Amino acid sequence: MQEPIRIRGVRARPVLVPFRLPPATASGSIPNASLVLIDLETDAGITGRSYVFTFTPVAQKPVVDMLQGLSAMIAGDLLAPLDLDAKLRKRLTLIDSPGIVGLALAGLDMCAWDALAQARGLPLADLLGATARPIRAYNSCGLWIQPVEQVAAEALSLAAEGSFSAVKLRLGRDDPAQDLAAVRAVRAGLGDRVAVMSDYNQRLTWNDAILRGRMLDDEGLVWIEEPVRHDDYVGSARIAEALRTPVQTGENLLNSFEMLQALQCRAMDYVMPDVQRIGGVTGWLRAATLAQAFGMEMSSHLFPEFSVHLLAATPTCHWLEYVDWAAPVLQEPVRVVDGHAHPIEGTGAGIRWDESAVARYLVH
Repeated sequence: MQEPIRIRGVRARPVLVPFRLPPATASGSIPNASLVLIDLETDAGITGRSYVFTFTPVAQKPVVDMLQGLSAMIAGDLLAPLDLDAKLRKRLTLIDSPGIVGLALAGLDMCAWDALAQARGLPLADLLGATARPIRAYNSCGLWIQPVEQVAAEALSLAAEGSFSAVKLRLGRDDPAQDLAAVRAVRAGLGDRVAVMSDYNQRLTWNDAILRGRMLDDEGLVWIEEPVRHDDYVGSARIAEALRTPVQTGENLLNSFEMLQALQCRAMDYVMPDVQRIGGVTGWLRAATLAQAFGMEMSSHLFPEFSVHLLAATPTCHWLEYVDWAAPVLQEPVRVVDGHAHPIEGTGAGIRWDESAVARYLVH
């Protein structure tokens, strides 16, 4: 029988990593990837690793401080992810767990599951009762808001990188005719062999979303993502009912309770939780059960290193969103071959830091 493993502490390091293709959406631009790298250290010499994406550098220090505070709460505890999640959420009931608190909790949860899978000598997907395997992916690294004449060439380049069978195009220009032109340029350049998703990044009003969506209904898009505010379930449901193109949302759901409410409102046709928003691996598993109960296809948002394992354990697995934002600080990034993301070799989620790169991008 394996000796129990206990947690020694948590190390959190902020890094600013350059984007290969910096995001520029209808809701704003992001110059660098603001990440917090997390190491959960145990008395067995096993370190669980994850990272969270804070969107802006000003949020990095509060996340690091929160992680240091949570470290003191779990030092000496058994490495048992469900027990840790229950303990921390009970202790933090009064402050609740959105925002900074939620990011820190999710990051710790991912670390705990990663460490436990390493301790069992298994890839994370196998620990969850599935089989680690390649997952169908779309390239989401580019096609930001840019001049229409540039999008077709970039779409071809993104599709060719890993023989992707799908890419995602950002929409939300001031002139809806320019959005339509961008969609048509990308579709014409890629032909029928590569599918196209679209994302409005919460830019529109109800009526504008319906008008623009109907313009796009005959363009063969896989989905229209987040046309309105992420928490406007009633508005999103109205839009989904009005359009023939499926509506995708879910990356900002904070827990399974919010996801249940969105599903009950019929706010989307497809759902795509984000592992750091939904509550880490523990929260993802709860979300996957809900998606199965509602018969809804479930995709991932960002974090391909964990998402490739989590989608393998998701009964209604749909698409993995591939981004390379953490790749510069990893010894081995996720590989995409023939349009499928492959889990990093090894046990756990496979994350190992490239310490020379971490030192280069570390925020002091």
